[in-house]
Amino acid sequence: MFNKIRNWRVRRILARHPIAESLWRDALQRCTPARRLGASDQATLRVLATLFLDGKSLEPVKDLQLNDADRVLLATHACVPILKLGIDWYDGWHSIIVYPDAFMPRRPQMDAAGVVHQTNSVLTGEAWGRGPVILSWADVLNIGQAPGHNVVIHEMAHKLDMLNGAANGFPPLHRRMDRRVWWKALSSAWDRLHEAQRNGADLPMDPYALESPAEFFAVASEQFFEAPASLRQHLPDVYRQLTQFYRQHPN
Repeated sequence: MFNKIRNWRVRRILARHPIAESLWRDALQRCTPARRLGASDQATLRVLATLFLDGKSLEPVKDLQLNDADRVLLATHACVPILKLGIDWYDGWHSIIVYPDAFMPRRPQMDAAGVVHQTNSVLTGEAWGRGPVILSWADVLNIGQAPGHNVVIHEMAHKLDMLNGAANGFPPLHRRMDRRVWWKALSSAWDRLHEAQRNGADLPMDPYALESPAEFFAVASEQFFEAPASLRQHLPDVYRQLTQFYRQHPN
């Protein structure tokens, strides 16, 4: 009975709030991971994007205006990671706050001596546990300019990571996945990249990945969808684990 009710609700949403064909074609042209998909997967992604737009509140701030094409594009990027997982993986939060550009939240932070300082870090995206995702629209529009970068996928990866607690690079794995294999693949890659960085070598991914295990997972997820051939070449064990987690094999 539950599944019947749920399927009826989904059909109702799709019937009442369809994504116009012109908007969908525009989103596919502007979202490389979506454009690479076959027709069947693109159709599934369109359904997910429709459900995403129905269930999430996109909230532009500081006089930013988002038109229908912008909203569909953002939803398309956001749903690429859950193509084979389903919209339920984004349950538990509601809002996406969109700034015109990079933003600078002011937060108190205590140092080792117990002195509280105000942090002034410039951010392009941020994800809060059961709270909102925050994005810089300028950086959303720049997706595709730098190979392997996608701020929306990055923050959505954090959301998936936090489904089982604090972001730590260890999202809830599927039943047939081995936690030890996951940890060995990602931690070994982490160690090798740290060593390469210390030796002054060029890294095969954004050095920001080495900030923490959570950032490593998010940056690797960006590259998995935006530049999969590079990730497969340089970090094949990480690529294999992400294919199992996301249940996708991007080319």
